[in-house]
Amino acid sequence: MKQFDRFSMEYLPIEERYSKVDITEASMDPNTVSCERICPRQLDYFIGIADEIKRAKALGSSVVCAFGAHAIKNGMGRVLGKLIEAGWFTHICTNGAGIIHDWEFSYAGKSSEDVRANVKEGHFGTWQETGLYINLAIAVGAYNGLGYADSVGELIRNNGLEIPSKEELESIGCDSTQNLEKRAAAIDLIREMENCGIEAGRLELEHRFRDYSLQGYVGRSKGRFTCHPMFGHDVIYTHYANDGAAIGRTAQRDFLSYADSISNLEHGVYLSVGSAVMSPMIFEKSLSMSRNVALREGRKIDDFAIHVVDLQPATWDWSKGEPPADNPAYYLRFMKTFNRMGGRVDYSCYDNKVFFTTLLAVLEGKYR
Repeated sequence: MKQFDRFSMEYLPIEERYSKVDITEASMDPNTVSCERICPRQLDYFIGIADEIKRAKALGSSVVCAFGAHAIKNGMGRVLGKLIEAGWFTHICTNGAGIIHDWEFSYAGKSSEDVRANVKEGHFGTWQETGLYINLAIAVGAYNGLGYADSVGELIRNNGLEIPSKEELESIGCDSTQNLEKRAAAIDLIREMENCGIEAGRLELEHRFRDYSLQGYVGRSKGRFTCHPMFGHDVIYTHYANDGAAIGRTAQRDFLSYADSISNLEHGVYLSVGSAVMSPMIFEKSLSMSRNVALREGRKIDDFAIHVVDLQPATWDWSKGEPPADNPAYYLRFMKTFNRMGGRVDYSCYDNKVFFTTLLAVLEGKYR
């Protein structure tokens, strides 16, 4: 099979890129959140969600929040961080773009490039630091047994990576007493180092803006943070450092961690905010997997709430069931998926900034 040669491409330093979002200007301080942008009728909706979260927390059930990358671009990293650090959320997850934006903010302080202009010039996503360091972090994380999000999070939190020696990796790779996955990851990391010219030892990489990073917060909490990428969807796939095996190992670990949280969703809460593709797709598989085990153990996963939030105006009352095929709401794919999952499902139209800041304010009792 003929394949495109990424080594023939030109990669530019990220400092040369025009970025539309400066995190020092966009970031929302979680200590200043309020309910000022919400009318009393809307406030009751948030109070209801907060009560569900508090009940789930008291019962030890999962409170999972899936969100799209725009939440990070909109400066919600620290707000989401506060929600998981305080234990209101037990598990948060996003797609590959969410991880990339959070890393670029941590490292460069800026993110969100001009897609139209850069595709025209053949330079959309071809930024050396983003492609090299995120892919390298994932390859090291794959070897160390980490998931996708934690692999990049460790890079941010530690201001760099510890690169094993080739002698260590070769020894592990050839040791038949070692776990086969560990051996394969060691061999893959050798290839990564050779392809990218990376030497063993400490690789220093200062993240001057990591205090704005969601992944920095997660490292201080007991909650889980997972990433659920789709191959070829993200700019890191344009780089020669990208390795499918490392992506697969880390993403699989994150998916199974997510599925484990869904298995504890009885009496819990699921929030899907601005994620029309990733969230419903991973949820339906994980819930089916969890019920497969639960039903054989004599348990049920039926008592939970699903709150779906996006920007499309609501045109259908989903409490009445699924709309007919001649209604445009029938083709709101993510709502149709969630509506088929059981539990209590509703849809609301909010900007993610308004939703997350209001929810945090209500949970902290700032609405009275």
